[in-house]
Amino acid sequence: MKLAAIEAGGTKFVVAIGDEFGNIIKRDAFATTSPQETFEHVFEFFDGEEFEAMGIGTFGPIDLDPQSPTYGYITSTPKPNWGNVNFVGPLKERYQVPIAFDTDVNGAALGELYFGSAKGLDSCLYLTIGTGIGGGAIVEGKLVHGLLHPEMGHILLAKHQDET
Repeated sequence: MKLAAIEAGGTKFVVAIGDEFGNIIKRDAFATTSPQETFEHVFEFFDGEEFEAMGIGTFGPIDLDPQSPTYGYITSTPKPNWGNVNFVGPLKERYQVPIAFDTDVNGAALGELYFGSAKGLDSCLYLTIGTGIGGGAIVEGKLVHGLLHPEMGHILLAKHQDET
């Protein structure tokens, strides 16, 4: 089974096609620029490829409520030009395959649970410091979302001050 994946970071996008065993068949990465330019790169990568489903992990905040009119959108992000961008809609229209959509850190937590350090466990926490600070959590095999999703990011870090 061939699967498509998008890891949409604040600095770069990573796109890939792989299989259900975690083997990567094809991969590319490019800078996160404007939504239009970035999606052109995404479409260029996936057009003409065959895959049965797509998984998306993205920076946020995002709307994860399937009943919401803005489901699949990046919402009030501080990333310039990306506020209120419909992420899932154009991909669903173009590829007509099942699409899973979640935060980039929840996607990374799932990767660790199935293929990485948390393999064989039913719960894990994934924390990252990159363009931002974020965390994804899985408890008893289920992603933790709460109202929308847990926002473990946006953590204020105090600069170290030498007290001598």
